[in-house]
Amino acid sequence: MDRVYVMQLVRSFQVGELSRRTFLKRATAAMGSAVAANMLLAACQPVRPETPPPVVEEAAADAGSDLPSAEGIIAGTVEYPDADGETLTGHLARPEGDGPFPAILVIQEWWGLDNHIRDVTNRFAHEGFVALAPDLYHGVSTTEPDEARKLVMELDMEEAVREIRSGFDYVLAQDFVAGETVGIVGFCMGGRLVLATSLADDRLGAAVAFYGTPLAAEEAAGVQAPILGIYGENDGGIPVDSVLAMGDALTDAGIENEIYVYEDAEHAFFNDMRPSYNAEASADAWEKTLAWFRDRLPSA
Repeated sequence: MDRVYVMQLVRSFQVGELSRRTFLKRATAAMGSAVAANMLLAACQPVRPETPPPVVEEAAADAGSDLPSAEGIIAGTVEYPDADGETLTGHLARPEGDGPFPAILVIQEWWGLDNHIRDVTNRFAHEGFVALAPDLYHGVSTTEPDEARKLVMELDMEEAVREIRSGFDYVLAQDFVAGETVGIVGFCMGGRLVLATSLADDRLGAAVAFYGTPLAAEEAAGVQAPILGIYGENDGGIPVDSVLAMGDALTDAGIENEIYVYEDAEHAFFNDMRPSYNAEASADAWEKTLAWFRDRLPSA
């Protein structure tokens, strides 16, 4: 893959020189994968007239300052093996006490395992869940869009799904986790990885995808968990028609699903560290997410 050429395509799309259709056609040819091209498109938003925040190249500098754990939860960095015995890391948060508690995985945006994702993971713990956010970039995060695009392009999506499944192995082996199924929630790039994982693992009890590139109609029959889709009407990279088409395909395939498209919400509207944050839509989506998991995951 010619990464320089793909980066040029991204920049051209962002400044309006390429249409969505043209971008997808050229990116698919360059990357050799329509799925990868669509995931990159979902992460590409029009350039905003603002000064970008500084780069944080090493997540260790970020991870070393884990968000303070409020009373009632235990949170911090954990290590666990992948299928080959290599060490993976992630941020784990859980309620105090023996449990057992329902478990979910929280999948990062294209920025990496940053403090926003840690905060979301901690919020789940305060709501009674064991939550693990795998570090899919292996120690790297950023706040700069161009750097984030490079990280997305370099990520092996199939390997990322395997690492997510290793996270399932880890949490389901813990005495403080209830049952034999796990939930998963992801945002942007993580939303698409949620949908990809739903095709790959029958241990999923419930899945929530925030503005992840929708599955194609022909993929719907392979989904192995109930899907809650959360999207913004004004998402510049994900047409509402494609979101609704995924919902229809899931329904036709007999897969339980609910799709919500929030008016006046943009891509990444749940991220309270970004200009796209929409407090009203985020609060409603959070309550829907909690209810989705509570109704479908095992408890004590």
